[in-house]
Amino acid sequence: MLNPWRLRLLGLLDNLGTVRAVADTLHLSPSTVSQQLAVLEGETRTRLLERSGRRVRLTRSGIALARRGREILDRMAEAEAELRALNNEPIGTVRLGVFQSAIPTLAVPAAAHLAHSHPHLHVELIESEPHESGAALRTGAADVIVTTTDYVEFPWGKDLDMIPLGTDPVVLVLPAEHPLARRRVVDLAACAEETWACDRPGTYMSELTLRLCHESGFEPRVACRFSNILLLLQHVEAGRSLALLPGLAVAPGHAVVTRELTTPVHRNVTIVVRRGTTSRAGVNAVVEALLAHADIPALSAPSAQDAKRPSGEDVE
Repeated sequence: MLNPWRLRLLGLLDNLGTVRAVADTLHLSPSTVSQQLAVLEGETRTRLLERSGRRVRLTRSGIALARRGREILDRMAEAEAELRALNNEPIGTVRLGVFQSAIPTLAVPAAAHLAHSHPHLHVELIESEPHESGAALRTGAADVIVTTTDYVEFPWGKDLDMIPLGTDPVVLVLPAEHPLARRRVVDLAACAEETWACDRPGTYMSELTLRLCHESGFEPRVACRFSNILLLLQHVEAGRSLALLPGLAVAPGHAVVTRELTTPVHRNVTIVVRRGTTSRAGVNAVVEALLAHADIPALSAPSAQDAKRPSGEDVE
């Protein structure tokens, strides 16, 4: 019989590419992963791996089993959930991957609601940024993600179901006393000589900041790179930098101001699940709780009037 744990290891290897990456993801030693994959080869009586220099890669049979294995694991989870939910009560664990700025506004309220409405359902919250969450969903490290489908580097395929949550404006974040704070909207070109706070290289917001600055005709001079939004906002508060952030990321209480850009930019905030897993009672409950969020101003698209305001207009 196929072992679900070893099938998951094979699926992770297909997605992550190396035994070490699989081991790091699961907090195992590479030798343990290799041993378990060797056992899987014995169980299937099929050569699943082949060496390529110092690395291993999947054979055609290995690739086929890895991809079929993900379907098998999802079906097993569905069957378990159906058996446990005969009384319509979602039971078990659902791993919810969410980008940082949506954790306090969306994920925590949804988890709190589910803890009250479905006490036998455990929601595990995982911080997972847009450049990470799609892969986590495909490998089974997450069951539901809240992400932005504007991250085009990830192949959003037909194996995934997407449920829109809303649009989140990207805003310019300024120290409270910055001269540009007097404007209602700001032309990014006016910030060419400023110093910037950014996310880590290769992340969605870092790449978006770089692209928008380039489109405005300048290379941003970066003063700091923080994955932690609180640290980034504190750097702006101190007057050391400006930043581009999604509206959801700027919580009240910071000594900063936010201004829209002359050419409005938004990200599409979306719930994504693997196709077929919405038949699981727990996954369905999490999706429904996320959709039932309280009103969040940052998730409303700007009006046409807002989009037309000129960059030089001062705040009254």
